[in-house]
Amino acid sequence: MSLRTSGVWLRRRAENVAAGLLAAMFAAFIVQIVFRYFFNFPIGWTSELSVITWLWLVLWGAAFVVKETEEIRFDLVYGAVGARTRRVMGIITGLSIVILYALSLPATVKYVSFMKVEKTSYLKIPFDWLFSIYVLFLVAVIVRYLWILSHLLRGKDPEAVDLTKVSSGL
Repeated sequence: MSLRTSGVWLRRRAENVAAGLLAAMFAAFIVQIVFRYFFNFPIGWTSELSVITWLWLVLWGAAFVVKETEEIRFDLVYGAVGARTRRVMGIITGLSIVILYALSLPATVKYVSFMKVEKTSYLKIPFDWLFSIYVLFLVAVIVRYLWILSHLLRGKDPEAVDLTKVSSGL
C-alpha cells in the first residue's frame, strides 16, 4: 500500500470517528430531551456526554479531519499578495505554530497527567483520559505544520486563493 493510499484510508477512518462522536452526541441530546420533557426526569449524564463528545469532536476534527485549506484564514490579505509573499507568510505562520505548540507540549502533558486525580461527575471518566485529546491535537498540528513547512522551505508555492469562488470549503 502506498503512502498516499494509507493517508486516504487513515483520513477516512478519522472521518468515521468524527461521525461516531457526532452520532453519540446527537443520541445523548435526544435522550436528554425525552427524559426531561416527556418523563419530567432530567438526567445529568446525557449533558456530560454531550459536552465530552463535543470537546473530542472539535479537537479530533481539527487535528485529523479538517484540511489545511479548509482552516480559517484572512483570505482577503492572503489572496491579494503574490506567491512569494504567500510563501513567506506560510513559513512565518508555520514556524510560529510549531514553536509555540512545541513549547506548550511539556506543560500540557504534565497538566493532563496531573488531572488523573479527578473524574467527571456522572460518568466517572478520569480527566486525564478526557483531556488527552488535546495532547493528540497538539502533536497532530505540530506534525502537520512541519510537513507544510517542509514544502514551503523547498520552494513549493502555496495555492492562490480564488476570491471569486466563495465557499465553505466543500
